[in-house]
Amino acid sequence: MSQPKTVSLFIQCLVDSMFPEVGEAMVNLFDRLCIPITYPADQTCCGQPAFNSGYRKQAAEAAAHFLNVFADAEVIVCPSGSCVHMVRHHYPLLFEDDPAMLQRAQQTAAKTFELSEYLVDILGITDTGSTYAGTVTYHDSCHLSRELGIKEQPRQLLRNISGLHFVEMNDSEKCCGFGGTFSVNYPEISTAMVDDKLDAILASGADTVTGCDISCLMNIKGRASRRGEKLQVLHIAQLLEPVHGGSHE
Repeated sequence: MSQPKTVSLFIQCLVDSMFPEVGEAMVNLFDRLCIPITYPADQTCCGQPAFNSGYRKQAAEAAAHFLNVFADAEVIVCPSGSCVHMVRHHYPLLFEDDPAMLQRAQQTAAKTFELSEYLVDILGITDTGSTYAGTVTYHDSCHLSRELGIKEQPRQLLRNISGLHFVEMNDSEKCCGFGGTFSVNYPEISTAMVDDKLDAILASGADTVTGCDISCLMNIKGRASRRGEKLQVLHIAQLLEPVHGGSHE
């Protein structure tokens, strides 16, 4: 059996600054699977907020830094579909007039994967040996499902978690209303959207909601808290992590 490639962890800003337990879960998961990992400490934001706000020059600067930091990576894995989408689809756009940088962007894009995608499609792993006592539903985040086409991979992983009862919610692909700067610029619309999402989650009978993007989950968790709803909100990495996967509160 060949030695698995070393995974370079690409940790989303929100995970790094607000939800480090998601990054820790990834480390524990890869350790359990005997997959070598590294964390390039010089990594910063991938540039998506700047790009989405129209600041292409600043986004290109962040992208160039990212390409330098991950230049020697064998494979790059991130717990965020939106950040992976940025690297795969928007980095080539940012450097379309610079052949040398475009080539680097395309090479990096080809080795960058979202966590569930990497486990299922690249490694062929659908059971991480985790356990979880609870009824769980899954939220399809927009960039992950619509732009990257990643829908079944997370569900395959969830269905193989021992003790977990998986249920689908209605309109699982409907946006939660976060949308990065959208929720800041249009708070009333965003709140109405997350209320619809939260209603669908609760109607499913699930006591836990999960997803592959902590930004969406943060939005859902915040609204659930403000409404006084009792709901466990966990990133999929936390459910897949064999060490703590069974600790449902």
